[in-house]
Amino acid sequence: MLDALQTADLLGRFATTVAADEHSPLLRLMPDKMRREWLRRRFDVPRDKVLQHPWRELARVACGAVGWRSALRHEQGFASTDAIIQDFDRFVAHALPRRVSRDSLSAVYAYEDGALDTFRAARTLGLKRVYDLPIAYWELGRRLQQEEAERLPAWAPTLGGGLLDSPAKLERKTQELDLADLVVVASHFVRDSLPASAAQKAVVMSPFGSPPVWTGGWSDAALDAGRPMRVLFAGSMGQRKGLGDLLQAMRLLGGENIELVVMGSPMADLDFYRREYAGFTHEKGRPHAEVLALMRSCDVFCLPSIVEGRALVMQEAMSQGLPVVITPNTGGADLVVEGETGFLVPIRSPEQIAARLAWLNQHRPELVAMKDKAAQHAAGYSWKRYGEVVVDAIRALA
Repeated sequence: MLDALQTADLLGRFATTVAADEHSPLLRLMPDKMRREWLRRRFDVPRDKVLQHPWRELARVACGAVGWRSALRHEQGFASTDAIIQDFDRFVAHALPRRVSRDSLSAVYAYEDGALDTFRAARTLGLKRVYDLPIAYWELGRRLQQEEAERLPAWAPTLGGGLLDSPAKLERKTQELDLADLVVVASHFVRDSLPASAAQKAVVMSPFGSPPVWTGGWSDAALDAGRPMRVLFAGSMGQRKGLGDLLQAMRLLGGENIELVVMGSPMADLDFYRREYAGFTHEKGRPHAEVLALMRSCDVFCLPSIVEGRALVMQEAMSQGLPVVITPNTGGADLVVEGETGFLVPIRSPEQIAARLAWLNQHRPELVAMKDKAAQHAAGYSWKRYGEVVVDAIRALA
């Protein structure tokens, strides 16, 4: 979005917590690992257009490094994600009045959970309000996760913060949407999750772009029936992403020559996952280029999510030649040309996941053909197009 807004000459200021300066002399004093991590926060924006509010975010990083967990406690800790976002939201709202005329502002662009105070100030100043909703609206997300907690109680602790959100936080989300003039979503799933109260709002849907397609070709190893078909799951290791259903599917596939690779951060002890299905290989998170390399070592990508926005990892996997087995709730239904780029399965359907994976394993020549089609399909989604669609919708607000 930053690239698109700058190209369209629409960016007045970019406000963030921390923006790394690659020319800072302090970089020379940092150890290599810290320097690489710091530079991940670099944005391709002129320095004179950046507004920073860094201190509480830096406190979060420091508290995590020294293990001060109480400061990070969900919603309550001084350096919790919610505390940082709300503090940042207040900072932007306070900065708006003096920036409106100086920067010729006509609109603000903000994200879920960090928009309420900014939108209130913008309304007072007569600015349009653009709301980026990166995941399904909270009412649907909460209902689906509550159902999961009842369906698979052992997996409930892995559902994440959504079930722990306070009424005050949920009310903030509701008010943010109420104040929005334009809602930006990346999938039909998120758009369809919007409540009836938002029926008259302007909504723009623009799918995310894909990384460049791997041009090194696909290995013929997938044709080797003696080699296990490698299925990749990538993401936080919780039931919001359907990992419990995938592990159950793997138990049903006991007679198939299939290997499961799980890359992500555990949300429980690894022993918990091993009790569900002992035969998977766990891979830790890694830099993006190494993630893509791991994808190329696999054959199929499976993400049976219960609730998402649009999981970018699906297009990353397809760009590396992996057909997908996914649910519509990943936000990626448009990525599936059934039987050509992958398969759609309903949520909560281990049996159907198992059936699709078994078919792919038993039809290796078709699997290889699907690799090409998956990569070609992913290539049709560009970040340039993503930004242009949103920019056109913002211009239409005037």
